[in-house]
Amino acid sequence: MGIVTRQMELNAAHMQKIFGMQDAFVKKIEKEFQVQIIDRNGMLQITGEEINADRVCHIISQLNTISHRGNEIEEQSVDYAITMGKEDAEEVLTEIDGDCICHTISGKPIKPKTLGQKQYVDAIRNNMIVFGLGPAGTGKTYLAMAMAITAFKNEEVGRIILTRPAIEAGEKLGFLPGDLQSKVDPYLRPLYDALYQIMGAESFTRNMEKGLIEVAPLAYMRGRTLDNAYIILDEAQNTTPAQMKMFLTRIGFGSKVVITGDLSQKDLPTGTQSGLDVATRVLSKIEDIAFCKLTSRDVVRHPLVQKIVKAYDDFENREKNRSRDKNGRKKV
Repeated sequence: MGIVTRQMELNAAHMQKIFGMQDAFVKKIEKEFQVQIIDRNGMLQITGEEINADRVCHIISQLNTISHRGNEIEEQSVDYAITMGKEDAEEVLTEIDGDCICHTISGKPIKPKTLGQKQYVDAIRNNMIVFGLGPAGTGKTYLAMAMAITAFKNEEVGRIILTRPAIEAGEKLGFLPGDLQSKVDPYLRPLYDALYQIMGAESFTRNMEKGLIEVAPLAYMRGRTLDNAYIILDEAQNTTPAQMKMFLTRIGFGSKVVITGDLSQKDLPTGTQSGLDVATRVLSKIEDIAFCKLTSRDVVRHPLVQKIVKAYDDFENREKNRSRDKNGRKKV
């Protein structure tokens, strides 16, 4: 395949966003696709193998559209555009960017940033119960919180209930001073953080005092019927099958439920089955219940987190294969 040069005309302000600080973004694109990108007074010249030059044109065109919408170009967007470009995906990035859920208290738009996240958000819109499964950093809880707060502000639900099982992640917090709420607050801190960022501390405190927002351990859900509420169960991999069944049977009319969890990060005692594991098998064919599986490709934290998640996935898969091989030899 021959070397070609493609040309694109770009506005200087948008080109500056696309190139990134000290040309970091454009250097990354050049390295990934083995092309050379040069600015000739607003005319971008992309030189490389034909297929790669065309892919880079497509990527830069999408980033340019995002910039024209008034958005900043982030490293995560560039990384995802590169991943999609290698797979010759269509206008994925611009389609995802067009879906704004709400804005934070500082005015920053909250949007899905990957195709997996977009499918997750759409599933929440279209189903009564959604299971968001995936590794750390994929935005499972944060996007669910954004959807819940949006529904609450639009008066689609009367209250928001956020819950998670109070399971220690290797540390014991029982020795901490204070009442029961003080002891469980550390487990619920990630939920508070998201609420403060999206809703603002003052609005959150006001609605919490009225009982319209509730943040509580899963054990507090027993015996209740939750009508007209947006309910989020976080860290669901740490529920037992009995707890998961108890939670799912609390749901009343006019409610929407999002259950998030990472099956690779269970903190349950050894030998205890996860309620999330059981639920994925038991409920997979029930209408109005959706399962969204996010992967390392959907990680939207620092790019290094994506590499860490991928490395652990690869390691665990190798260990499983090695274990199967050993078991196979023993049987022979």
